[in-house]
Amino acid sequence: MRLPLPDGDFRAYLFDCDGTITDSMPAHYRAWTAALAEWGCEFPEDLFYAWGGRTVVEIIEDLNARQGLAMPVAAVASRRETLFQESLGDMRAVPGVLAHIEEAYARVPFAVVSGSTRASVTASLAALDLLDRFPVLVCAGDYTKPKPDPEAYLLAALLLDVPPAECLVFEDTDLGIQAATAAGMAAVRVPPPWMR
Repeated sequence: MRLPLPDGDFRAYLFDCDGTITDSMPAHYRAWTAALAEWGCEFPEDLFYAWGGRTVVEIIEDLNARQGLAMPVAAVASRRETLFQESLGDMRAVPGVLAHIEEAYARVPFAVVSGSTRASVTASLAALDLLDRFPVLVCAGDYTKPKPDPEAYLLAALLLDVPPAECLVFEDTDLGIQAATAAGMAAVRVPPPWMR
């Protein structure tokens, strides 16, 4: 079943990755909890989903502040990424989004706009055999202001050479929807796993 699209003649589709193209949020949560447990840090599942769209660095820094910890950001981020990569064999695509990718591929240019690292995005898309569908990847480190700032989405539109108003965004988080709206783009809200 494809997600319903808003009315419009869209010349590019921009996709968040985790939770939008890939049904990867449970795998990310398991990687987070395992990595953080090594430092005595807790990350409740409701907070994990509430913080969807935030960068890894922001999450670790905020968890440090909330729990009075001094976890080394780079070490925790690296460990979390390693644990996540080990789980990619179980990765699945979000069916309602995959249907749009299959229907529009080669007709409409695509980009991924993610708060995850390029390594994580590339590995996730490769695990689903979708990496070749996305000529443009805008990932953490490619922009200075994370979602809800529109910078990442505006960069993707620029790289695809499509005006922002003619781009359609697929997103699963509030921060992502806010970023798309701030960029002047229409958006499709991808429901969370428990509502699909």
